[in-house]
Amino acid sequence: MPFAGLDVHKQEIEAVVLDDAGRVLLRQRLPSEQKPLEEFAAKHLSQCEVALEATTNCWAIAHILQPLCREVVVSNPLKTRAIAESKIKTDRIDALVLAELLRCHYLPRIWSPDAATHRMRQRSTERANLSADRTRVKNRIHAVLHQRLIHPPMEDLFSQRGRAWLNQLRLDPEGAATLARLLRTLALIEEQISELDQQLAEAAYQQPQIKLLMTLPGVDVTVAQTLAAALGGIARFPNPDKAAAYLGLVPSTRQSGNHCYHGRITKQGASHARWMLVQAAQQVARHPGPLGVFFRRLARKKNRNVAVVATARKLVTIAWHMLKNNEPYRYAQPKTVQAKYSRLRIRATGNKKNGSSRGKARPSSYGSGVRTRAVASLDQIYASEQLPPLPVAAPGESSMLGRHGVAAYADSIRKPHRVPRRSQ
Repeated sequence: MPFAGLDVHKQEIEAVVLDDAGRVLLRQRLPSEQKPLEEFAAKHLSQCEVALEATTNCWAIAHILQPLCREVVVSNPLKTRAIAESKIKTDRIDALVLAELLRCHYLPRIWSPDAATHRMRQRSTERANLSADRTRVKNRIHAVLHQRLIHPPMEDLFSQRGRAWLNQLRLDPEGAATLARLLRTLALIEEQISELDQQLAEAAYQQPQIKLLMTLPGVDVTVAQTLAAALGGIARFPNPDKAAAYLGLVPSTRQSGNHCYHGRITKQGASHARWMLVQAAQQVARHPGPLGVFFRRLARKKNRNVAVVATARKLVTIAWHMLKNNEPYRYAQPKTVQAKYSRLRIRATGNKKNGSSRGKARPSSYGSGVRTRAVASLDQIYASEQLPPLPVAAPGESSMLGRHGVAAYADSIRKPHRVPRRSQ
Protein backbone atom coordinates (compact mmCIF):
# COMPACT_ATOMS: atom_id res chain seq x y z
CA MET A 1 0.00 0.00 0.00
CA PRO A 2 1.63 3.29 -1.07
CA PHE A 3 1.79 6.40 1.12
CA ALA A 4 1.69 9.99 -0.13
CA GLY A 5 2.70 13.28 1.45
CA LEU A 6 1.39 16.62 0.17
CA ASP A 7 3.06 19.89 1.14
CA VAL A 8 0.19 22.28 0.47
CA HIS A 9 0.57 25.96 -0.40
CA LYS A 10 -1.83 28.56 -1.79
CA GLN A 11 -0.51 28.30 -5.35
CA GLU A 12 1.21 24.90 -5.58
CA ILE A 13 1.33 21.44 -4.02
CA GLU A 14 4.50 19.36 -3.66
CA ALA A 15 3.63 15.63 -3.74
CA VAL A 16 5.70 12.52 -3.02
CA VAL A 17 4.59 8.87 -3.07
CA LEU A 18 6.40 6.09 -1.17
CA ASP A 19 6.01 2.32 -1.19
CA ASP A 20 5.82 0.10 1.92
CA ALA A 21 9.62 0.00 2.20
CA GLY A 22 9.98 3.79 2.04
CA ARG A 23 11.30 3.98 -1.54
CA VAL A 24 10.24 7.06 -3.52
CA LEU A 25 7.89 6.07 -6.34
CA LEU A 26 6.91 9.50 -7.56
CA ARG A 27 7.65 13.19 -7.07
CA GLN A 28 5.53 15.84 -8.71
CA ARG A 29 4.64 19.51 -8.31
CA LEU A 30 1.14 20.53 -9.35
CA PRO A 31 -1.01 23.67 -9.12
CA SER A 32 -3.32 24.02 -6.13
CA GLU A 33 -6.48 23.84 -8.25
CA GLN A 34 -9.37 21.40 -8.31
CA LYS A 35 -9.06 19.92 -11.82
CA PRO A 36 -5.28 19.19 -11.78
CA LEU A 37 -5.63 17.78 -8.26
CA GLU A 38 -8.47 15.45 -9.29
CA GLU A 39 -6.51 14.23 -12.32
CA PHE A 40 -3.38 13.61 -10.24
CA ALA A 41 -5.34 11.78 -7.52
CA ALA A 42 -7.20 9.58 -10.00
CA LYS A 43 -3.94 8.62 -11.72
CA HIS A 44 -1.54 8.19 -8.78
CA LEU A 45 -3.36 8.21 -5.42
CA SER A 46 -6.27 5.79 -5.84
CA GLN A 47 -4.70 3.20 -3.49
CA CYS A 48 -2.76 5.64 -1.29
CA GLU A 49 -3.04 6.91 2.23
CA VAL A 50 -2.47 10.64 1.85
CA ALA A 51 -1.09 13.02 4.51
CA LEU A 52 -1.20 16.82 4.54
CA GLU A 53 -0.87 19.49 7.20
CA ALA A 54 -3.70 21.70 8.43
CA THR A 55 -3.56 24.98 6.50
CA THR A 56 -5.98 27.56 5.16
CA ASN A 57 -7.03 25.47 2.15
CA CYS A 58 -6.35 21.97 3.49
CA TRP A 59 -10.03 21.09 4.05
CA ALA A 60 -10.96 21.97 0.48
CA ILE A 61 -8.14 19.71 -0.76
CA ALA A 62 -9.11 16.95 1.71
CA HIS A 63 -12.73 17.00 0.48
CA ILE A 64 -11.54 16.62 -3.12
CA LEU A 65 -9.20 13.72 -2.28
CA GLN A 66 -11.44 11.72 0.09
CA PRO A 67 -13.53 9.97 -2.61
CA LEU A 68 -10.44 9.39 -4.75
CA CYS A 69 -7.97 7.99 -2.19
CA ARG A 70 -7.84 5.16 0.30
CA GLU A 71 -7.63 7.57 3.27
CA VAL A 72 -6.82 11.25 3.85
CA VAL A 73 -5.03 12.22 7.07
CA VAL A 74 -4.78 15.85 8.18
CA SER A 75 -2.00 16.45 10.72
CA ASN A 76 -1.43 19.14 13.30
CA PRO A 77 1.56 21.26 12.15
CA LEU A 78 2.34 22.26 15.75
CA LYS A 79 2.88 18.58 16.62
CA THR A 80 4.78 17.56 13.50
CA ARG A 81 8.09 18.32 15.18
CA ALA A 82 10.16 16.51 12.52
CA ILE A 83 9.17 19.25 10.08
CA ALA A 84 8.86 22.21 12.44
CA GLU A 85 12.36 21.75 13.95
CA SER A 86 14.31 20.58 10.91
CA LYS A 87 17.46 22.56 10.03
CA ILE A 88 16.96 22.15 6.28
CA LYS A 89 13.36 22.86 5.34
CA THR A 90 12.12 22.71 1.75
CA ASP A 91 8.85 21.70 0.16
CA ARG A 92 10.38 18.44 -1.10
CA ILE A 93 11.65 17.53 2.37
CA ASP A 94 8.36 18.48 4.06
CA ALA A 95 6.33 16.30 1.69
CA LEU A 96 8.77 13.40 2.17
CA VAL A 97 8.67 13.68 5.98
CA LEU A 98 4.86 13.69 5.96
CA ALA A 99 4.82 10.52 3.88
CA GLU A 100 7.44 8.84 6.09
CA LEU A 101 5.60 9.71 9.32
CA LEU A 102 2.36 8.38 7.82
CA ARG A 103 4.09 5.17 6.70
CA CYS A 104 5.53 4.59 10.18
CA HIS A 105 2.22 5.50 11.90
CA TYR A 106 3.90 8.42 13.72
CA LEU A 107 1.84 11.22 12.17
CA PRO A 108 -0.22 13.18 14.75
CA ARG A 109 -3.72 13.30 13.31
CA ILE A 110 -6.44 15.86 13.94
CA TRP A 111 -10.18 15.31 13.89
CA SER A 112 -11.84 16.03 10.56
CA PRO A 113 -15.18 17.84 11.01
CA ASP A 114 -18.26 16.76 9.11
CA ALA A 115 -19.88 19.06 6.57
CA ALA A 116 -22.36 20.62 9.03
CA THR A 117 -19.68 21.35 11.64
CA HIS A 118 -17.33 22.73 8.99
CA ARG A 119 -20.07 25.04 7.74
CA MET A 120 -20.83 26.19 11.30
CA ARG A 121 -17.15 26.91 11.89
CA GLN A 122 -16.93 28.96 8.72
CA ARG A 123 -19.97 31.05 9.67
CA SER A 124 -18.73 31.59 13.21
CA THR A 125 -15.32 32.70 11.93
CA GLU A 126 -16.92 35.03 9.40
CA ARG A 127 -19.11 36.52 12.14
CA ALA A 128 -16.03 37.10 14.32
CA ASN A 129 -14.14 38.75 11.47
CA LEU A 130 -17.03 41.09 10.71
CA SER A 131 -17.33 41.97 14.38
CA ALA A 132 -13.61 42.79 14.48
CA ASP A 133 -14.00 44.97 11.36
CA ARG A 134 -16.87 46.83 13.01
CA THR A 135 -14.77 47.47 16.12
CA ARG A 136 -11.89 48.82 14.03
CA VAL A 137 -14.17 51.23 12.17
CA LYS A 138 -15.71 52.45 15.43
CA ASN A 139 -12.24 53.05 16.86
CA ARG A 140 -11.31 55.09 13.78
CA ILE A 141 -14.44 57.22 14.23
CA HIS A 142 -13.44 57.86 17.83
CA ALA A 143 -9.95 58.78 16.59
CA VAL A 144 -11.40 61.37 14.18
CA LEU A 145 -13.15 63.05 17.12
CA HIS A 146 -10.14 62.82 19.46
CA GLN A 147 -7.87 64.42 16.85
CA ARG A 148 -10.18 67.43 16.89
CA LEU A 149 -10.62 67.52 20.69
CA ILE A 150 -14.31 66.72 20.39
CA HIS A 151 -15.89 64.82 23.28
CA PRO A 152 -19.27 63.12 22.62
CA PRO A 153 -22.01 64.20 25.05
CA MET A 154 -23.25 60.61 25.42
CA GLU A 155 -21.58 57.47 26.75
CA ASP A 156 -22.49 55.25 23.79
CA LEU A 157 -21.50 57.07 20.62
CA PHE A 158 -23.15 54.46 18.39
CA SER A 159 -26.56 54.39 20.04
CA GLN A 160 -29.52 55.92 18.22
CA ARG A 161 -28.95 59.24 19.99
CA GLY A 162 -25.21 59.08 19.33
CA ARG A 163 -25.63 58.43 15.61
CA ALA A 164 -28.04 61.34 15.31
CA TRP A 165 -25.42 63.53 16.97
CA LEU A 166 -22.73 62.29 14.56
CA ASN A 167 -24.91 63.05 11.53
CA GLN A 168 -25.42 66.66 12.70
CA LEU A 169 -21.79 67.21 13.73
CA ARG A 170 -19.96 69.97 11.84
CA LEU A 171 -16.30 69.32 11.12
CA ASP A 172 -13.61 70.68 8.83
CA PRO A 173 -13.93 69.47 5.21
CA GLU A 174 -11.30 66.74 5.55
CA GLY A 175 -12.71 65.46 8.86
CA ALA A 176 -16.29 65.56 7.55
CA ALA A 177 -15.32 63.52 4.46
CA THR A 178 -13.44 60.96 6.58
CA LEU A 179 -16.33 60.65 9.04
CA ALA A 180 -18.84 60.20 6.20
CA ARG A 181 -16.74 57.41 4.65
CA LEU A 182 -16.37 55.64 7.98
CA LEU A 183 -20.10 55.86 8.71
CA ARG A 184 -20.91 54.36 5.30
CA THR A 185 -18.41 51.56 5.93
CA LEU A 186 -19.90 50.94 9.37
CA ALA A 187 -23.43 50.78 7.93
CA LEU A 188 -22.31 48.24 5.31
CA ILE A 189 -20.57 46.03 7.90
CA GLU A 190 -23.59 46.14 10.22
CA GLU A 191 -25.86 45.16 7.33
CA GLN A 192 -23.64 42.16 6.61
CA ILE A 193 -23.61 41.20 10.29
CA SER A 194 -27.39 41.41 10.39
CA GLU A 195 -27.73 39.13 7.35
CA LEU A 196 -25.31 36.60 8.83
CA ASP A 197 -27.02 36.74 12.24
CA GLN A 198 -30.30 35.92 10.52
CA GLN A 199 -28.77 32.81 8.93
CA LEU A 200 -27.17 31.77 12.21
CA ALA A 201 -30.42 32.26 14.14
CA GLU A 202 -32.44 30.19 11.66
CA ALA A 203 -29.87 27.38 11.88
CA ALA A 204 -29.60 27.57 15.69
CA TYR A 205 -33.38 27.46 16.18
CA GLN A 206 -33.40 23.95 14.70
CA GLN A 207 -30.47 22.63 16.76
CA PRO A 208 -31.28 21.29 20.26
CA GLN A 209 -27.63 21.36 21.35
CA ILE A 210 -27.48 25.13 20.74
CA LYS A 211 -30.56 25.63 22.91
CA LEU A 212 -28.97 23.50 25.62
CA LEU A 213 -25.79 25.59 25.64
CA MET A 214 -27.80 28.83 25.72
CA THR A 215 -29.00 27.94 29.22
CA LEU A 216 -25.47 28.58 30.55
CA PRO A 217 -24.92 32.01 32.17
CA GLY A 218 -23.34 34.50 29.79
CA VAL A 219 -23.82 32.22 26.77
CA ASP A 220 -26.07 33.59 24.04
CA VAL A 221 -26.70 32.11 20.62
CA THR A 222 -23.42 33.42 19.13
CA VAL A 223 -21.27 31.95 21.92
CA ALA A 224 -23.25 28.69 21.87
CA GLN A 225 -22.73 28.23 18.14
CA THR A 226 -19.02 29.05 18.38
CA LEU A 227 -18.53 26.56 21.21
CA ALA A 228 -20.54 23.82 19.47
CA ALA A 229 -18.61 24.38 16.22
CA ALA A 230 -15.24 24.24 18.00
CA LEU A 231 -16.04 21.07 19.96
CA GLY A 232 -17.78 19.23 17.13
CA GLY A 233 -18.94 15.80 18.30
CA ILE A 234 -18.78 15.71 22.10
CA ALA A 235 -18.24 11.94 22.04
CA ARG A 236 -14.65 12.44 20.84
CA PHE A 237 -13.71 13.87 24.26
CA PRO A 238 -13.57 11.13 26.93
CA ASN A 239 -13.80 13.69 29.76
CA PRO A 240 -14.29 17.43 30.23
CA ASP A 241 -10.58 18.01 30.89
CA LYS A 242 -9.84 16.89 27.33
CA ALA A 243 -12.41 19.38 26.00
CA ALA A 244 -10.85 22.20 28.06
CA ALA A 245 -7.37 21.23 26.84
CA TYR A 246 -8.61 21.21 23.24
CA LEU A 247 -9.61 24.87 23.67
CA GLY A 248 -6.35 25.80 25.39
CA LEU A 249 -7.90 26.53 28.79
CA VAL A 250 -5.62 24.30 30.87
CA PRO A 251 -2.31 25.37 32.48
CA SER A 252 0.93 24.58 30.71
CA THR A 253 3.19 22.07 32.48
CA ARG A 254 6.98 21.74 32.48
CA GLN A 255 8.25 18.70 34.38
CA SER A 256 11.78 17.35 34.72
CA GLY A 257 12.94 15.05 37.48
CA ASN A 258 11.53 16.20 40.81
CA HIS A 259 10.60 19.64 39.48
CA CYS A 260 7.18 20.39 38.04
CA TYR A 261 6.06 23.88 37.00
CA HIS A 262 2.50 24.85 36.05
CA GLY A 263 2.34 28.10 34.12
CA ARG A 264 -0.20 30.08 32.13
CA ILE A 265 -2.87 28.41 30.02
CA THR A 266 -1.64 26.77 26.83
CA LYS A 267 -3.84 28.88 24.49
CA GLN A 268 -3.92 26.07 21.94
CA GLY A 269 -6.85 25.20 19.75
CA ALA A 270 -9.58 27.57 18.52
CA SER A 271 -8.55 31.03 19.73
CA HIS A 272 -11.89 32.57 18.74
CA ALA A 273 -13.89 30.06 20.78
CA ARG A 274 -11.59 30.60 23.77
CA TRP A 275 -12.01 34.38 23.52
CA MET A 276 -15.81 34.04 23.33
CA LEU A 277 -15.83 31.84 26.44
CA VAL A 278 -13.71 34.38 28.32
CA GLN A 279 -16.19 37.12 27.37
CA ALA A 280 -19.07 34.92 28.54
CA ALA A 281 -17.25 34.30 31.85
CA GLN A 282 -17.14 38.05 32.46
CA GLN A 283 -20.95 38.00 32.77
CA VAL A 284 -20.92 35.34 35.50
CA ALA A 285 -19.59 37.70 38.20
CA ARG A 286 -23.08 38.77 39.30
CA HIS A 287 -24.88 35.48 38.74
CA PRO A 288 -26.73 34.41 41.94
CA GLY A 289 -26.21 30.68 41.37
CA PRO A 290 -23.31 28.37 42.26
CA LEU A 291 -21.32 29.42 39.19
CA GLY A 292 -21.40 33.05 40.35
CA VAL A 293 -20.34 31.96 43.85
CA PHE A 294 -17.39 30.12 42.30
CA PHE A 295 -16.36 33.24 40.36
CA ARG A 296 -16.61 35.64 43.32
CA ARG A 297 -14.80 33.30 45.72
CA LEU A 298 -11.89 32.86 43.31
CA ALA A 299 -11.76 36.60 42.51
CA ARG A 300 -11.33 37.38 46.23
CA LYS A 301 -8.72 34.66 46.65
CA LYS A 302 -6.68 35.31 43.48
CA ASN A 303 -7.69 38.16 41.18
CA ARG A 304 -10.38 38.87 38.59
CA ASN A 305 -8.37 37.73 35.56
CA VAL A 306 -7.64 34.36 37.14
CA ALA A 307 -11.31 34.02 38.08
CA VAL A 308 -12.41 34.83 34.52
CA VAL A 309 -10.16 32.20 32.91
CA ALA A 310 -11.05 29.59 35.55
CA THR A 311 -14.76 30.29 35.00
CA ALA A 312 -14.29 29.94 31.23
CA ARG A 313 -12.84 26.49 31.84
CA LYS A 314 -15.73 25.72 34.22
CA LEU A 315 -18.18 26.67 31.46
CA VAL A 316 -16.52 24.14 29.12
CA THR A 317 -16.68 21.47 31.83
CA ILE A 318 -20.38 22.08 32.47
CA ALA A 319 -21.09 22.23 28.72
CA TRP A 320 -19.43 18.83 28.26
CA HIS A 321 -21.69 17.27 30.91
CA MET A 322 -24.78 19.00 29.48
CA LEU A 323 -24.13 17.76 25.94
CA LYS A 324 -23.14 14.26 27.09
CA ASN A 325 -26.20 13.80 29.33
CA ASN A 326 -28.56 15.91 27.19
CA GLU A 327 -29.50 18.15 30.13
CA PRO A 328 -29.94 21.93 30.32
CA TYR A 329 -28.18 23.98 32.99
CA ARG A 330 -29.87 23.46 36.34
CA TYR A 331 -29.31 26.88 37.95
CA ALA A 332 -30.03 29.34 35.15
CA GLN A 333 -32.04 32.49 35.82
CA PRO A 334 -35.52 31.93 34.32
CA LYS A 335 -36.01 35.54 33.25
CA THR A 336 -32.66 35.67 31.44
CA VAL A 337 -33.10 32.32 29.70
CA GLN A 338 -36.61 33.26 28.62
CA ALA A 339 -35.27 36.49 27.10
CA LYS A 340 -32.55 34.59 25.21
CA TYR A 341 -35.05 32.18 23.69
CA SER A 342 -37.45 35.01 22.88
CA ARG A 343 -34.77 36.93 20.96
CA LEU A 344 -33.77 33.78 19.08
CA ARG A 345 -37.38 32.91 18.24
CA ILE A 346 -38.19 36.41 16.98
CA ARG A 347 -35.01 36.50 14.91
CA ALA A 348 -35.54 33.06 13.38
CA THR A 349 -39.31 32.97 12.89
CA GLY A 350 -40.69 36.45 13.56
CA ASN A 351 -43.10 35.06 16.18
CA LYS A 352 -43.21 37.11 19.37
CA LYS A 353 -45.13 34.48 21.35
CA ASN A 354 -44.21 30.85 21.86
CA GLY A 355 -47.41 28.91 21.24
CA SER A 356 -50.98 30.01 21.96
CA SER A 357 -51.73 32.23 24.95
CA ARG A 358 -54.40 31.12 27.41
CA GLY A 359 -56.42 33.13 29.88
CA LYS A 360 -54.78 33.62 33.27
CA ALA A 361 -56.02 34.73 36.64
CA ARG A 362 -55.33 38.31 37.70
CA PRO A 363 -52.24 38.74 39.87
CA SER A 364 -52.55 39.62 43.53
CA SER A 365 -51.12 43.09 42.82
CA TYR A 366 -54.00 43.94 40.44
CA GLY A 367 -55.52 47.31 41.36
CA SER A 368 -52.65 48.29 43.67
CA GLY A 369 -50.89 50.46 41.09
CA VAL A 370 -47.83 48.21 41.14
CA ARG A 371 -47.08 46.83 37.68
CA THR A 372 -45.67 43.30 37.62
CA ARG A 373 -44.91 40.66 35.04
CA ALA A 374 -45.08 36.89 35.35
CA VAL A 375 -41.89 34.83 35.16
CA ALA A 376 -42.32 31.12 34.51
CA SER A 377 -40.36 28.52 36.41
CA LEU A 378 -37.22 27.06 34.86
CA ASP A 379 -39.04 23.75 34.30
CA GLN A 380 -41.86 25.51 32.44
CA ILE A 381 -39.44 27.42 30.21
CA TYR A 382 -37.50 24.29 29.32
CA ALA A 383 -40.73 22.41 28.60
CA SER A 384 -41.99 25.19 26.31
CA GLU A 385 -38.73 25.00 24.34
CA GLN A 386 -38.97 21.18 24.18
CA LEU A 387 -35.80 20.70 26.22
CA PRO A 388 -35.25 17.71 28.52
CA PRO A 389 -36.65 18.11 32.06
CA LEU A 390 -34.35 18.89 34.97
CA PRO A 391 -33.40 15.84 37.06
CA VAL A 392 -33.93 15.63 40.81
CA ALA A 393 -30.92 16.92 42.73
CA ALA A 394 -28.78 14.22 44.33
CA PRO A 395 -28.04 14.40 48.09
CA GLY A 396 -24.47 15.55 47.45
CA GLU A 397 -25.68 18.29 45.13
CA SER A 398 -28.18 19.55 47.71
CA SER A 399 -25.42 19.59 50.31
CA MET A 400 -23.23 21.66 47.99
CA LEU A 401 -26.01 24.20 47.47
CA GLY A 402 -26.43 24.56 51.21
CA ARG A 403 -22.69 25.05 51.82
CA HIS A 404 -22.51 27.84 49.25
CA GLY A 405 -25.71 29.55 50.42
CA VAL A 406 -27.66 29.16 47.17
CA ALA A 407 -30.23 26.58 48.26
CA ALA A 408 -32.97 29.23 48.46
CA TYR A 409 -32.10 30.46 44.96
CA ALA A 410 -32.20 26.90 43.60
CA ASP A 411 -35.68 26.43 45.08
CA SER A 412 -36.99 29.79 43.81
CA ILE A 413 -36.13 29.20 40.16
CA ARG A 414 -38.22 26.02 40.15
CA LYS A 415 -41.39 28.03 41.01
CA PRO A 416 -43.34 30.59 38.94
CA HIS A 417 -43.24 34.12 40.37
CA ARG A 418 -43.85 37.76 39.48
CA VAL A 419 -41.36 40.61 39.29
CA PRO A 420 -41.94 44.40 39.10
CA ARG A 421 -41.95 45.92 35.64
CA ARG A 422 -39.37 48.52 34.82
CA SER A 423 -40.66 52.07 34.75
CA GLN A 424 -40.54 53.69 31.32
